[in-house]
Amino acid sequence: MKFVILALCVAGAYGCGLPTYPPILNRVVGGDQARWHSWPWQVSLQYQSGSYFYHTCGATLISSQWVLTAAHCIGSRTYRAYLGKHNIKLSSESGSIAISPERIIVHEDWDSVKIQNDIALIKLSTPVEFSDTIMPACLPNSGEILPHDSPCYVTGWGRLWTGGPLSNTLQQALLPVVDHSTCSRPDWWANLVTNNMICAGGDGLLGSCNGDSGGPLNCQNPDGSWDVHGVVSFGSSLGCNYKKMPSVFTRVSAYISWINNVMTKY
Repeated sequence: MKFVILALCVAGAYGCGLPTYPPILNRVVGGDQARWHSWPWQVSLQYQSGSYFYHTCGATLISSQWVLTAAHCIGSRTYRAYLGKHNIKLSSESGSIAISPERIIVHEDWDSVKIQNDIALIKLSTPVEFSDTIMPACLPNSGEILPHDSPCYVTGWGRLWTGGPLSNTLQQALLPVVDHSTCSRPDWWANLVTNNMICAGGDGLLGSCNGDSGGPLNCQNPDGSWDVHGVVSFGSSLGCNYKKMPSVFTRVSAYISWINNVMTKY
């Protein structure tokens, strides 16, 4: 049975992780533009500067009022969550809505030096109404560990190459999971990677990049639904998805109790 928090997967005709417009999946490692609204839980976390808002991180809608992102994405700025977006350069898109946070909760043990417990929750000031363009991702079962080479997809508006510009349109890339025993080898990430993290990619071709932080690692279940197994956390300073230094994600299944407690408390 799938783990369900606060009935987050029940919302009229809309269930979690089942997009009205399913993504077009490329099973060859590589990145491409996502189909419009095929990742309807994808959120653009934006900060205010002057009278304008700018994309800073990705995030994931996990219920009608809660968004999951990375702790390192949160600072002292004024934020908004833009849901139902495809092109972040367009001031308005049909089926999209910007909502300000009511509360932002960063994990109490977030360690910015060791990059551990890189996870945060945003409570939206008003619940969002689920639709064909906005619906939540499912959460994995508590403690679930994906097998090596599981096909997962990172999504976001991050840079298409190291030093390049942010993408205007939502991108997706297949990143196979790298198991912990491989990713923690001395010539990989060694002891920087803990059991509360997931590695994916590492072929030297594609990976998450600046601007993807906080966004989801999407992994499909046998029933066709999608779980958010990871939150984009960090990568190599040598380049996005440098060989043997794959993208590293906060492992969501290690924080199910924390997520549940926060959502219940607030």
